[in-house]
Amino acid sequence: MKNVIFSLAAILALALAGYAGYRYAGHQEMATAPGATDQPVLYWYDPMHPQQKFDKPGKSPFMDMQLVPKYAGEAADAGTVSISPQMVQNLGVRTAEAKRGALEQRFEAVGAVAFNERGVVQLQARAAGFVEKLHARAPLDAVKKGAALVELLYPEWAGAQEEYLLLRKSGSADLAQAARQRLLLLGMTEAQVAAVEREGRVQNRFTLSAPISGVIAELGVREGSTVMPGATLFRLVDLSTVWVNAEVPETQASWVTPGARVVARVQAYPERAFEGRVGALLPEVNAATRTMRTRIEVANPDSLLKPGMYASVIFQHGAKRESVLVPSEAVIRTGTRDVVIAALGGGKFRALPVEVGSESGGQSEIRKGLQPGDAVVLSGQFLIDSEASLSATVARLEGPETHKGRGTISELDAAKGRVELNHEAIASLQWPSMSMDFLVEDKAQLANLKKGQAVEFEFRAKPDADGNYVISRIGSQP
Repeated sequence: MKNVIFSLAAILALALAGYAGYRYAGHQEMATAPGATDQPVLYWYDPMHPQQKFDKPGKSPFMDMQLVPKYAGEAADAGTVSISPQMVQNLGVRTAEAKRGALEQRFEAVGAVAFNERGVVQLQARAAGFVEKLHARAPLDAVKKGAALVELLYPEWAGAQEEYLLLRKSGSADLAQAARQRLLLLGMTEAQVAAVEREGRVQNRFTLSAPISGVIAELGVREGSTVMPGATLFRLVDLSTVWVNAEVPETQASWVTPGARVVARVQAYPERAFEGRVGALLPEVNAATRTMRTRIEVANPDSLLKPGMYASVIFQHGAKRESVLVPSEAVIRTGTRDVVIAALGGGKFRALPVEVGSESGGQSEIRKGLQPGDAVVLSGQFLIDSEASLSATVARLEGPETHKGRGTISELDAAKGRVELNHEAIASLQWPSMSMDFLVEDKAQLANLKKGQAVEFEFRAKPDADGNYVISRIGSQP
C-alpha cells in the first residue's frame, strides 16, 4: 500500500514539474518574441477599443483577439510607431533622403489641333448676281493663292459700267468721275475698274480668286445659284500655322506665360517635334476638369498637322528655385492634408504633415515640414500611417492626466484667470500641503469665488509651456 501511495506521489510531482516547466517556457517565449521590448508594460488594451485598459494579458472581451501591451516608452513618444526589423523587411519598406535642389518646372498637357482663326479669310458677294462657274467645288479642298474660285455675273455692275464708258467718251470729266465712283460703291475693286477702262468694254462676268493659300473651310454656293449682297461664298483658312488648344491644370497655370516656347507631338508623326509659342492663356477655367485652355501657335510648313488631331504639349519654364525635394511617391494625399512618413531610425517612424508645392519629373517640392537629410518612406507608408493614427488615437483617448485637491483661496485675480491656493497634501503627486499659484483655464469659474473660500479643484499634472499648472475645474466645497 505504501508503495502505491509513493508511486502516485511521484507521478503527481512529475506532472506538476512538467506543467511548471511548460508555463515557464511559454513565458520565456513571450519575453523573447520578435518585437519585444525592455520597457515595462503599463497596461494591455484592445486596438478596436483602446479606451478600455486591462491589468493583465489575455483575450479581449470585445473581439476574438489577444490584448496588446502598452509600453512606457510608447507613452512618452505619442505619434511615433516602433516596428521590428523583421516587420520592416516583410512590409518592403523603402526610404529616400530629402534633398535640396532645383525642381525642373516642366510638365505635359494634352490638347487638340485647330484652325488658326487669325489666318481666316471670308469672301462675300459684293452685289446681287448669279454663279456662272464654280472652280472650287468641295469643302476642305486645298487652294493656292491667286487660283480661280468662282465666276460671277453681276447685272447691276453691267449697267453702271455702260454708263461710265459713255460718260468717258462724252468728255465730261466730272460726270465720268462720278460714274467711276459709283462703280466702286457698288463693290467693284480698283483692279476691276481699271480693267474696264483698259479694255473699253463692259465686263459681265468676274472671277473671284483666292487671296491666300490654304483650304476651303466653308463653301456657301453652288454652280447656278443666286447670291445676294453680303452672302458668304467661301471661308478660307491658312494652314501654314495652326493652333493647339491645350488644357493646362489650374495649379500649373502660373508656369504658362505668353511667348514661352513649347514642343508639341502628335501620334501620327511620333518622330516629329513641332515647335510653337504660347499665344494666350484664355481667361476661363473649366469647372469640371479644373483646367485652363492655352492657345499655342505652331508652325505647320508641310501641313502635317490637321485640325482635330490630338497633341501632347511639353511646357518648360525657365525659372528655377531651390527647395526641399522628395520623390512624389513618398507623399500621402488624403484630400484634407498631405503627409509623409519620416524614418527616425531604430525601427521608429512618425507621420509628419507637410506643405507640398509643385511637382515635376517624379519629384515634389516640400515647402514646410521637412529638412534636407530627413529620411522618408517610399513604400508601405499607408500601413505605417494607419498604425501612427491608431497610436495617436490611443494617446488622445487617454487624455491629459489630472489630479484633484482641496484648499483655500489666498489670492484671486479673476481678470487674469489666476488664483493662489493654500491646498492640502495631494497624494497622487506626493505633494505636501503648501501655498501655490495656479492658472485657471476657464476664467468664468472664478466669478462666484472669493478670497478665503474653501474650494475643490482639478488640475493637469504637467505644467504648460510657461511653467504654469492649469486648473481645469474649480468650485466651492460642498
